Amino acid sequence: MTVSLASTSPRRRELLASLGLEVDLISTDYVEAHLPDRSPIETALVHARGKAAGAAPSPYLTVGSDTVVDLDGRALGKPHSDEDARETLRALSGRSHEVHTAFALRDPAGAIAHVEAVSTRVRFAVLDDALIDAYVAGGDGRDKAGSYGIQGFAATLVERIDGDYFTVVGFPLAAFARALPRLGYRLLPQQPAVTRVLAGTPV
Repeated sequence: MTVSLASTSPRRRELLASLGLEVDLISTDYVEAHLPDRSPIETALVHARGKAAGAAPSPYLTVGSDTVVDLDGRALGKPHSDEDARETLRALSGRSHEVHTAFALRDPAGAIAHVEAVSTRVRFAVLDDALIDAYVAGGDGRDKAGSYGIQGFAATLVERIDGDYFTVVGFPLAAFARALPRLGYRLLPQQPAVTRVLAGTPV
């Protein structure tokens, strides 16, 4: 079955497709704004809800999602420039930070039916300037919160993670699957992955 993804992120599309879903990319009129009065996890939740709520109409379950990197309570978004990316990676070097990925599910009637955030703790190795410069020059982190993508070369920058790896990649697959039965869907392997459950059928 198809879900609609209110995102242009290739990582989220690939993650959802890995569950066997057909992923329909749709536009959203939501504009992410800086939210200085919100914590990083609240920022992720607000943006995920906004993307889902502002998405184009769809007959399918619509997914909005947002990832925020949290260093000591400060939200680190996508870098504005290579120098910004270098500064971010220097700040993360040798330290732990949190990655919050929120997702919001909108039902086909247009109502937001579920909003949730999952957090994972990530510790970086100590990075020297030569490694930081080379990573930034490669461009892998330019479109990613925190200026890195753990599924690429940046996996070598990480000492350890505590929590769900896919939250750091950009979408918490297990939490998403657990949320579906509350909306009348069930995710199973070796089948069209999401199936609407008939009224009265146990899930």
